[in-house]
Amino acid sequence: MTETEEHFPVLICGGGLVGLAGAVFLARQGVRPLLVDRHPGVSIHGRARGINQRTMEIYRAYGIDQQVHAAGKPFDAEAGVARCETLATAWQWLYDAEEPREWPELTAGTFCMADQNTVEPILVDTARRDGATHRFNTELTSFEASENGVIATTTDRTTGEKRTIRADYLIAADGNRSPIRRKLGINRAGETTFMHSMNIVFRADLSAFLPRRALFWIITGVGGGLVSTADPHRWQLTVSYDPTTEGVENFTDNRCVSLVRGAIGKLGLDVTIEDVAAWEQGVGVAERYRDGRVFLAGDSAHTWPPAGALGANTGVQDIHNLAWKIAAVAKGWSDPALLDTYEMERLPIAHELAPMIVRHQQARMSGETAEEMDPQRQTLGQLYGHEKVFAHDLNAPATEGARAPHLWLTVGGRRAAAQDLFVGEHVLLCDNPAWEQAAAEQPFPIKAVRAEHADGWKARYGGSATLVRPDGYIARQYAALPADPAQALRHAAYSLA
Repeated sequence: MTETEEHFPVLICGGGLVGLAGAVFLARQGVRPLLVDRHPGVSIHGRARGINQRTMEIYRAYGIDQQVHAAGKPFDAEAGVARCETLATAWQWLYDAEEPREWPELTAGTFCMADQNTVEPILVDTARRDGATHRFNTELTSFEASENGVIATTTDRTTGEKRTIRADYLIAADGNRSPIRRKLGINRAGETTFMHSMNIVFRADLSAFLPRRALFWIITGVGGGLVSTADPHRWQLTVSYDPTTEGVENFTDNRCVSLVRGAIGKLGLDVTIEDVAAWEQGVGVAERYRDGRVFLAGDSAHTWPPAGALGANTGVQDIHNLAWKIAAVAKGWSDPALLDTYEMERLPIAHELAPMIVRHQQARMSGETAEEMDPQRQTLGQLYGHEKVFAHDLNAPATEGARAPHLWLTVGGRRAAAQDLFVGEHVLLCDNPAWEQAAAEQPFPIKAVRAEHADGWKARYGGSATLVRPDGYIARQYAALPADPAQALRHAAYSLA
């Protein structure tokens, strides 16, 4: 069989939320990637359901937030976590789900409860519409990276067709057990596995057993947990297993039906098994996020328990940070050294979050008082290039290396949040027409937006101008108009900031 050879600026391996989001971000910025995913379609597992305000803020900038909200479900005031021997026996209620707090004074993004299997199709459609190439059932079977690029081989798992892919960069969004990370020899600091689980997705009518609908039940009778989904008749049973003695192939339909009935406490329950997949819960942070032209993102870079919904959210924010930098280098606007800042900025976030989330998860699952987390600071207050990873006061004036503060503006006759503007180019929020002229003189796009009449401009930004990166983080602030504003912008926009 003759191999087909193709070239793409970026090859993304892995089509979960992080890889798909990266395809959207790159394609929208004119860098059309190839994404390969070994699975036959989007996930049917209802994981990663809590989408925090920062991620929704990013989705809003890319015009998909309303679709994501429509795919989700409203907060259930009776939801929470319970423990029982079977669903049919008495429950011990451990804690109520915390209703997401909205922060309209800080962001236009609003928390969303949407399962991964409902969000992934939105990202697939958006990425393809913007020019990304997406191939299901396609496995990355080998790759070699050099200082000049990456040469990879992909194999269609249905037809066996092989393709040679030449790419300028490779992004490993291939999950917790990332073969790419392992081939590169990148270890993970603090790597610990807490449990090996098998996720059984099934359909059944459980309404007779649910005086109140929890998000999660700890089922002691089968040593696992039951998770609800947006579909009232689709559920996920998670049970422990020993990977040294068995695998997915040992969890036959008959065995899975028996496990489900045992967990529910009704032997004759009508159950349809839809899928079975192995899952590993643990913690680990990669020692580095970059190896030459290969980058890690999402679970390949860091993994931790689901407490706080900071897994996929952090991964999406990782690749949002990386995408604009790859685009800037690919278009010749920046020196390739800019790509080093991906690890410099995102790795400290993971180091800070990992132990915090583990402590919180362990306390919650044991019924003890959990360590307090601060979702405002951990989602909207992440800092780059600062001694502290999280901002102490989100109402403090804007500072370089912080997320640009929320502000309502009128742009082209349309009301927009400041973070709506940050897609694919730097934005200069300014108070003087001289800045607009300086932005127009640059050899790369800088969108100048007059902001002096916006409510809160002086209080939140101060000064004369603020240069904001395409990921919504502040690159430079200018207290006053310099003698040569055009030169000031040339120096700042695509430096290592």
